[in-house]
Amino acid sequence: MQKREFVYQARAGRVVFGAGSLRHLEREVLQLNSERALILCSPDQKETGDVVAARLGARAVAVFDRAVMHVPLELAKKAREMAAELRADCAVAVGGGSTIGLGKAIALESDLPILAVPTTYAGSEMTPIYGITDAGLKKTGTDLRVLPKTVIYDADLTMTLPVGLSVTSGINAIAHAAEALYSKDENPITSLMAEDGIAALARALPAIVADPQNLDARADAQYGAWLCGTVLGSVGMALHHKLCHTLGGSFNLPHAQTHTIVLPHALAYNRHAAPRAMERIARALGADDAATGVYELARKCGAPLGLKEIGMSSSDVEKVTEIASSNPYWNPRPIEREAIHALLQDAFAGVAPR
Repeated sequence: MQKREFVYQARAGRVVFGAGSLRHLEREVLQLNSERALILCSPDQKETGDVVAARLGARAVAVFDRAVMHVPLELAKKAREMAAELRADCAVAVGGGSTIGLGKAIALESDLPILAVPTTYAGSEMTPIYGITDAGLKKTGTDLRVLPKTVIYDADLTMTLPVGLSVTSGINAIAHAAEALYSKDENPITSLMAEDGIAALARALPAIVADPQNLDARADAQYGAWLCGTVLGSVGMALHHKLCHTLGGSFNLPHAQTHTIVLPHALAYNRHAAPRAMERIARALGADDAATGVYELARKCGAPLGLKEIGMSSSDVEKVTEIASSNPYWNPRPIEREAIHALLQDAFAGVAPR
């Protein structure tokens, strides 16, 4: 038997999974020893936020419906102040990564417990990773205080998630698991979860495109997102996430679409430095090559393929290269400035990964 040495750090958290699970919300708030919940959501999720507040009745003190991408520092401060003024003893974050990120920003400074109700496949709800944008720079960190105490996965709440966002949100989740497979903290436990998570999303996304009302496919995508988010919370990030944090925080590009576009090129960059990881990614995708497999999944599901499609200017390629190369995350292949520039140029143009 092969000798193995590794460290696996489990993250404590309670998961309530299944269509219709929102009916357990009040029980789960009380499970946190909380009675005054501040509901967080984005402006376009206001209706869902109101439904959640109505379900809690008098236990909901207010709905803060201003969550936006990349968690601006000033917005986080306003949400913290509102929670303090209303004497909230927990926050219920309903939505995608932007809303859950806002909840994390509140918890970081206040120790307020977070109950997450994800409506996308971002996976942020399973990680102790936070990101706050200040003066055009997105700063990320890890702190167990921001990890939601409870997560309710209710596939019914994803049924209205537009197909396009379902696809990009799902490939964003795949990115978490893909980088987990070649992380310096990789271990057999997270690798099993990563491969199963990628496989679940690779099955689910084309099925959602074919039939947006396929509840089983929506639940499969949530299951995959749960696994992918869990492994991201247990291991370190690499080149792909550094590039996406730079593109999002400094250039305000949409989060999920950016991950979708960059991932095939980041995998191609690391292809020869992490062959075993690439084999597992390809196998989970049902493809011959990891990078090409992700690109084809995105293309067949109608996702954007080039950064130029989502608002990036060609003149920004040089700036992103400089920022991403100057303070890089650990990566299996050394960061080579010219190669990073070529990667970004390909991602900008939307060509297939080389």
